[in-house]
Amino acid sequence: MKKNLSTLFYSIYHFRKTGYMLLIAVISVILAGGCGSDKRQSELKAPPPDDDYFQEIALDTGLDFIHSIGDNHLDNIVESSGGGVAFLDYDQDGYIDAYFTSGTWVDGFSKGTRPGRPVENRLYRNRGDGTFENVTKKSGTGGPWYSMGVTIGDFNNDGYPDIYISNYGPNALLRNNGNGTFTDITKRAGVAGGDEDLSVGAVWLDYDNDGFLDLYVGNYLHFDPDYKYFYAPDGFPGPLAYDAQKDILYHNNGDGTFEDVTDAMGITNVDGRAMGVGAADYDEDGFVDIYVANDKGLNNLLHNNGGKRFTDRGIMTGTAFSQGGEATVSMAVDFADFNNDGLIDMFVSDNNYCSLYKNEGSSIFSDISFISGLSMACAQFVGWSSTFIDYDNDGKVDLFKTNGELKHLYGHEDQLLENLGNEKFADVSLQLGEYFHREYVGRGTCVGDYDNDGDLDVLISNLNDQCRFLRNNKGNRNNWLLIRLVGTTSNRDGIGARLKISHGGQIQAAQKKSTTGYLSQNDPRIHFGLGQDDIVENLEIIWPSGKRQILENIKANQILEIREP
Repeated sequence: MKKNLSTLFYSIYHFRKTGYMLLIAVISVILAGGCGSDKRQSELKAPPPDDDYFQEIALDTGLDFIHSIGDNHLDNIVESSGGGVAFLDYDQDGYIDAYFTSGTWVDGFSKGTRPGRPVENRLYRNRGDGTFENVTKKSGTGGPWYSMGVTIGDFNNDGYPDIYISNYGPNALLRNNGNGTFTDITKRAGVAGGDEDLSVGAVWLDYDNDGFLDLYVGNYLHFDPDYKYFYAPDGFPGPLAYDAQKDILYHNNGDGTFEDVTDAMGITNVDGRAMGVGAADYDEDGFVDIYVANDKGLNNLLHNNGGKRFTDRGIMTGTAFSQGGEATVSMAVDFADFNNDGLIDMFVSDNNYCSLYKNEGSSIFSDISFISGLSMACAQFVGWSSTFIDYDNDGKVDLFKTNGELKHLYGHEDQLLENLGNEKFADVSLQLGEYFHREYVGRGTCVGDYDNDGDLDVLISNLNDQCRFLRNNKGNRNNWLLIRLVGTTSNRDGIGARLKISHGGQIQAAQKKSTTGYLSQNDPRIHFGLGQDDIVENLEIIWPSGKRQILENIKANQILEIREP
């Protein structure tokens, strides 16, 4: 091992101008394979906390996943766009598990060398002791797909989360059998899409509030592997070299099948090249809306008109373009009430200044990225997945932003943008741990409380590289509340539910979401940081069914399951 590493570092010194990142990727594979992936499960043990706020512990905990683009060279836009990851509790044992998507070798598509290791999607079971176990084979979730993103939802309301995977080619719906295994029911369900589709983002939502989760699939572009005309330094053709693909909205029939209702629901945009998609009720009219972050085109805010039809209100709400009036390379969207005014705001990451859309009420947003301090912090990086996270439990949601080059395997540092209050943010990344001094080609990211200690940890999928897992060592010095919703009349996951809490004179609002950030999904439980307050005086839940539920005087620092009355 030492001799091999010495040879590699010598090569880096002499060839850094032409092969630096490739060699770093090789080292990552060797370190992952030689120092971590061969460790027996019985030897795994989460390391003790160090002085970092966020401590990288992926291999120590058994998370040895290495994403693959399918070959050894990044040479097209499909390979550049994948890498989703999700937290889910697939076995309902109270600990969140992890699912990763990966590319794979495809005949006639992959141009480089076939990977010398098995490449597939992976499911890791959280053992509840701080470590994970690879259960891909026994669960039947690896698949033969070239996968992009993942979204989790209990589509049949049986109490077990199911997995929908967006692919280059037919998509896949894996039904959770409730016994640790999954069954591919895509064909019967009717949600595969076309054989030549390139689906990237997807999101579960109950758009008509009938108690069953529907599915919106964001399609990207009609990829032609033989198209060669491009500017050489770019590496390969960009998105505007290809025609856009139309998105699809599937209605859940409640019997295990779905119906394509895209046209019937008024979703006629055929020019958008969808990347990340998300869903939230931005105007609190009781019906969940859809936001589509498009690549090199205006973004869509599809307003839900009472479950009967959707209308694109991106332009009229101020959310179609960036603050400079540009159609940017938009990657992902997330929703939260960042300023605690009771209204749901949005953050859209891109390759430029990004957009923080403040909800002004009356269905109007203003992009305050520059005045908030976010634009200058974001502009030096290409942003992919971004998610709101109250990392220090102070009651103000911050932003975790995953970065990486667009068309090359060049790394960027990831960022933690702290909410300072008064609608201001600051990049505090370098103060929070050694991890933030390193460069990776980041893509999908999910956050959740993997060890049930009250603070949020971060799991990152890096393009063609080892995943990284950041354990939060210090967030639970402040108080917290973690809420698990169980719908009865509403969909079982409670997706679309609106929550408001009051504590110590402060009000926080949140919504139960499905997909979050880029191609990924967070912990299914809803997290609130409470600062020094040890009591939540009032918790209000408005369920998708319209039922209103109020709980009072809730003690902090607990995981609370709430069932719809």
